[in-house]
Amino acid sequence: MQGGEFIFAGYDAQIEQGYVNFFYTIKRGWEEFKFTEKITFDPVSGFDPDVIKKILDSLHLALGVSYWKLFCPKEILTPKISLSQNQANFWNTVYAKGLGEFFYKNKINYRRLINFPYQDNLDAPISLPRENRSLLGVGGGKDSAVAGELLKSNGREFSGFVLNPTQVHRQIAQIMGIENINIRRELDPQIFALHKREDVYNGHIPISSIYAFTGLLAAALFDYKYIIMPNEKSANYGNVEYLGEEINHQWSKSEEFEAFVRHYISGFITPDIIYFSLLRPYHEIKIAEVFARFNKYFHVFTSCNKNFRFKDPSNILWCGECPKCAFVFCLLSAFIDKDKLISIFGKNLYESESLIPTYEELLGVRDVKPFDCVGTPEEVKLALLLAYKKGSYNETPVFKMFYEKFNQEFQVIEKSSEQLLGPSSEDKIPDEFKSIIP
Repeated sequence: MQGGEFIFAGYDAQIEQGYVNFFYTIKRGWEEFKFTEKITFDPVSGFDPDVIKKILDSLHLALGVSYWKLFCPKEILTPKISLSQNQANFWNTVYAKGLGEFFYKNKINYRRLINFPYQDNLDAPISLPRENRSLLGVGGGKDSAVAGELLKSNGREFSGFVLNPTQVHRQIAQIMGIENINIRRELDPQIFALHKREDVYNGHIPISSIYAFTGLLAAALFDYKYIIMPNEKSANYGNVEYLGEEINHQWSKSEEFEAFVRHYISGFITPDIIYFSLLRPYHEIKIAEVFARFNKYFHVFTSCNKNFRFKDPSNILWCGECPKCAFVFCLLSAFIDKDKLISIFGKNLYESESLIPTYEELLGVRDVKPFDCVGTPEEVKLALLLAYKKGSYNETPVFKMFYEKFNQEFQVIEKSSEQLLGPSSEDKIPDEFKSIIP
């Protein structure tokens, strides 16, 4: 099933008209599939074509992961893109680690499967001086709200960066008092039809790697020096081991990927655009504690991955059933009053017996950590203990389970608060932003 060829077949860039079409081809025996993915943005004039070409080459490779994974062809061809060995190794790693969950769930042996071609020549990065201002990745959740408020409180000039904007993104920007730089991504519709075939793979992709390179394009086109992601320390922790490697649903949000892509941008594209995560020193539970101060976002933010599948995501922000909803409700229950929290989610998630297995997974006592953007079991234990001390939820099914399994550990859990609610090293954050971290 993994035979055939995957070809990065070039792209048609019409920057001054505000769009780029990316082309991909899969050849498998007698079958051939041709795909076109389109990104659109506000038209731009007066850009550096050499830098933009480097960025579009990279974006072409990043977007291709959605099409390559359909059949996982072993032969990868880049006839219109020249890569050095180090660049090829970068993309080998992004595909291998970024698709870790996909390989695990589809039981694919990915070792020696991904080999981007390379040549000996290497073009040097290009200088591209930028205005001293930032693009903040805005996903609509608490993390981007906290990062934005920290930037605002320190007088930093920034705009939001959004991939495929919704009403949620517009409301967040309005409350934050910023403009959004929007890029829209249109997948080739064939991909959805192919997913109905039994011989086609489906599953999670490293979406944050696509955010990184679309953000890089936006920074280059619209004159921004920094690309700031609101990714946290908790994203470094994986879910399960597979074929001797840790599988991390959030790998493309991790510190490893962040350092990896920052080096790639500075070494192969331009040293004048800097990619980093402002919230990297903190666990999710600390970010939740800070977010609890900003009640103006309470009824517009969402982190639920299911809500955007509904017809009107601005009206249904939380499904109340998935691991992400369970996790965010848990964190915020430690810092927000019960009635206010229930008004955000529409119900008390601790009353749901059907969520007990999910909370057991989040606590690390059942199966594996959920494949979602959730924090560590230690954070969940601490959040539940802090909420338990309030006494508001103690008669619920979820809290009865928590007390039964962990009451002997309460002192140990309480001692973890210093580590989990405090910052770690800030050495990956540019010096001029370190004073922002509370």
